[in-house]
Amino acid sequence: MGLQPIIHKGLDRLAALLCALFLAVTCLATPSVSHAAEASIAANGYKMAGDATKMRIVINFDREPNPKWFLLRGPHRLVVDLPNTKLSFSAKDLKARGLVKGVRYGLHDANTSRLILITKGPFHVDKLDVLKNEDGSGYRMALDISAVSDKEFDAALADQALTTASTVAPDKRERLAKPVPVAASHRFTVVLDPGHGGVDGGAEGLNGTIEKDVTLAFAKELRDKLVAEGKYDVSLTRDDDTYLRLDDRVRIARQRGANLFISIHADTIRLKGIRGATVYTVSDKASDPEAQALAARENLSDQFAGMEIKEESQEVTDILIDLIRRETHSFSMGFAQTLVGQLSTSVGLINNPHRFAGFRVLKAPDVPSVLVELGYLSNAKDEAQLTDPEWRGKAADSIAKAVSSFAASRVNAGG
Repeated sequence: MGLQPIIHKGLDRLAALLCALFLAVTCLATPSVSHAAEASIAANGYKMAGDATKMRIVINFDREPNPKWFLLRGPHRLVVDLPNTKLSFSAKDLKARGLVKGVRYGLHDANTSRLILITKGPFHVDKLDVLKNEDGSGYRMALDISAVSDKEFDAALADQALTTASTVAPDKRERLAKPVPVAASHRFTVVLDPGHGGVDGGAEGLNGTIEKDVTLAFAKELRDKLVAEGKYDVSLTRDDDTYLRLDDRVRIARQRGANLFISIHADTIRLKGIRGATVYTVSDKASDPEAQALAARENLSDQFAGMEIKEESQEVTDILIDLIRRETHSFSMGFAQTLVGQLSTSVGLINNPHRFAGFRVLKAPDVPSVLVELGYLSNAKDEAQLTDPEWRGKAADSIAKAVSSFAASRVNAGG
């Protein structure tokens, strides 16, 4: 055998060896890429609960995430960035609810997923927690947001600009959000809430008068009187025939920085002889059966538009009740007493005119709130008064005087 065949055979063996080596390296590299892909944190669930004033969002992960968040406006948004995380949610879980009117998510860059919550207005991030699941199956991110005023949102944006462009979720011991200060230049703000509207007409009088029309007309007249004094910022929750959910009315009051919230109604009652104005404040227990029945009717307002609101759990209900702060309740009681005193000099009042019940629309935790029943559309004399411009003018004057007295006391008290 000559030398050349030996060389060729050696080269063939070398080529085969190099090929095998190449295939081995390729096989090793492929699982490595696959392993890198599997290393991404997986989000395997999304839940939202709450209403237009306070929301909780919970997302489950198979491993501990490292979220960073920041605020944007125009529209108001919360942006949460999740490094090395893959997001995959059911569309039905992302459906608009309460304070959140839209949810979007996707890749921000090759290594980061981004979740965007679009809200109905300004909000505050109360808390963002990353917690290990009790059953050891992974982690969850719990995010609480609540409706606030534009001034508070702007203050949070300013604080964000002075610190970092985004906020890293803090250590577990430091994840409670701090209150945002309100600007000292804030004028005393009154939000008037004309009851019912849109598909929910409210009560109907003996002669066909519709509650939603009476309350809107009166609220506009009262607004004009308050604005004319030049001392207040005054707005309506609705200034046309628009349907609003009860929690949206509360949200509007909070987001406008209301110092006082007055919900205006004109009910009917089975006893046609009962007439006169009534002032209600919120309470867990009703002052009397009539007050309880009225609160039950008003609290069912959302069902008129086919939007029955069911409590998510007893825990959520307890949280909402706990948020009714004692100080705010005290202010509400004080204004109610002043208002009864003013109305007693100009319009007829029911017996025991200051009553209380569990009205959902009065449950803003930090806004003194009352509900005024101007009269009963089930009584012919009250119905006639409610459509009489002269009577409405006297009633509006009395309420404006009560607002002036309350506002002066709050300014003098530094609140």
